[in-house]
Amino acid sequence: MSDSDIENNPASEQNLKPKAKPKKQQFRAKRRTDVHGWVAFDKPLNMTSTQAVGAIKRIFNVKKAGHAGTLDPLATGCLPIAIGEATKTVSYVMDGFKEYEFTVRWGEETSTDDTEGELIDSSAHRPTRSEIEASLASFTGTIMQVPPIFSAIKVNGERAYDLARDGENFKLDARPITIHKLTLIDCLDEDTAVFAAQCSKGTYVRSLARDIGRHLGTRGHVIGLRRLISGPFSEEMLISLDDLESLSHSAPGEPGLANALLPVETALDDIPALAVNRNAAARLRRGQTVLLRGQDAPIEGFVAAMNAGMLVAICEILEGDLWPRRVFNLPEGAPSFSGPPQPTI
Repeated sequence: MSDSDIENNPASEQNLKPKAKPKKQQFRAKRRTDVHGWVAFDKPLNMTSTQAVGAIKRIFNVKKAGHAGTLDPLATGCLPIAIGEATKTVSYVMDGFKEYEFTVRWGEETSTDDTEGELIDSSAHRPTRSEIEASLASFTGTIMQVPPIFSAIKVNGERAYDLARDGENFKLDARPITIHKLTLIDCLDEDTAVFAAQCSKGTYVRSLARDIGRHLGTRGHVIGLRRLISGPFSEEMLISLDDLESLSHSAPGEPGLANALLPVETALDDIPALAVNRNAAARLRRGQTVLLRGQDAPIEGFVAAMNAGMLVAICEILEGDLWPRRVFNLPEGAPSFSGPPQPTI
């Protein structure tokens, strides 16, 4: 067949046309879930607090989330994570009571005061159980503590751990902290002891281990750390990453992610609740004050204004008026968790 035959042959012309590419399967973007509340996350070993927040965002399909108090990668346990409007209550958890269980290895001090750092000092002395127990009173009550140089404290606008990694020479000032209770749980062997500490915010357990070691005439660093309590969140409330993953794939009618979500007001355990009517709730949501009435009305302080069981605002009472300080925009009803994105052709 000649070139002219091809030009005049419609069938041949069709054969020369490029074949149409098959349409790709497209996915609709998964809509963000309108979820607000707290997850009492049981942070696993070797996960950063930032990674934990990222995991919660992915599992719950939300844009806004944040944790209430950093846990080191080598620490496990209670890491409360706020979702949506609950992020407005993070400070109330961070300011709350903490409880830790930690294990100290005697004879070695490291640059990070835990197992990640380099050995910087050592001692052949090993304290006895009675020596350890006698030392605990020196670390109970309000004491001054120098944080680890590998910490998130800012020095001239820079994080201390960044400066330490860069080899910068700097010192951190001692700060007052409160150790409510410090207990020796067990001496596993002459090199290892397990403690429990109930303490205020700002306490570094790594520094506590370091300072106890020095006080006992030896050196020490943390080899295991678990947070049991953070504010109103306790160990009994914790849920693991594996359990959350399982709930996210539950079938309709089975317990789902809603079961793992705690109310926003969980963080406000120490703030009294005050019931307000519908009109007052509307005013508070608009940022307007409400006149308190009734002989049983609080005189001063902060309250959580509630309407029909729903948190409206954190308010301050001043001269008989209710002033909204934090307003919440919470949807009515339980959250609905959507499934995976649906394909479209």
